[in-house]
Amino acid sequence: MRWEGGAESSNVEDRRGMNPAMAGGAGIGGLILMAVVYFLTGDARVAQQAGRLANQHGAVEQHAAKPIDDRTLHFSETVLKFTEVVWDEQFARIGKRYEHPKMVLFAQRVKTGCGVAPSDVGPFYCPADRKVYLDPTFFDELEQKLGGSKAEFSQAYVIAHEVGHHVQNLLGYSELVDRHRRDPDANEWSVRLELQADYLAGVWAHHGQAKFKFIEPGDIDAAVKTANAIGDDRIQKRSQGWVSPEKFTHGRSEQRVRSFRTGYETGVFTKEKLDSYFKARSSKDL
Repeated sequence: MRWEGGAESSNVEDRRGMNPAMAGGAGIGGLILMAVVYFLTGDARVAQQAGRLANQHGAVEQHAAKPIDDRTLHFSETVLKFTEVVWDEQFARIGKRYEHPKMVLFAQRVKTGCGVAPSDVGPFYCPADRKVYLDPTFFDELEQKLGGSKAEFSQAYVIAHEVGHHVQNLLGYSELVDRHRRDPDANEWSVRLELQADYLAGVWAHHGQAKFKFIEPGDIDAAVKTANAIGDDRIQKRSQGWVSPEKFTHGRSEQRVRSFRTGYETGVFTKEKLDSYFKARSSKDL
């Protein structure tokens, strides 16, 4: 990915130098359980509760934060700027104003408007404070344990996916899904929202490439590899040995790849297209 030398966003907050022990630690067994529970349920609050229960039966282990990597900071600032420029233009095209989100880099755990979260829940967007949260060590886990790609454009895809959740929040889709959180088919709504965010990441890549020419040979394949690795079916199979479709919250690997590719290949950003993710007969059809 060609990004070095690009303009950088001023909306990145680097908290990696903060001491995570000040907010309490989590035992390694609890961290693993939190990661598994989050990927199965999509609910960070449930995952944190599971981690606390696990730690009541095991030793607590602290890990020192890694030295701050300036390249990661500059990369994050540049990618976020790419998203800001693209979404500024796309929102203006439909007669709306894009409000820039903040992005917080952290290590191990972080206090957010949605509560305290460990890094093991993975990158996430908090609608309460309109911030994207990312522990960059996630990309090591992604490559080493989930079979994804650590390539820089793959990392940009992950950031763009979370920014996609911000776009959804601004356009009212997040609120739509929130109204169904307690419904028996709540997971169905969650899958639709996640696939739409993958589509929006693809839309960003389409228009970002047209404007900045940042995609290099192999970059799309790297992003697809990551999208494939973080499908519910792949994660469930790896963590528990079998697949439980009724517990899907993010969509099958095939769906995630298809949504991203469709966004990238078409670049279509219209209400009609975005609504289609919630008007389909079933999320299985997406």
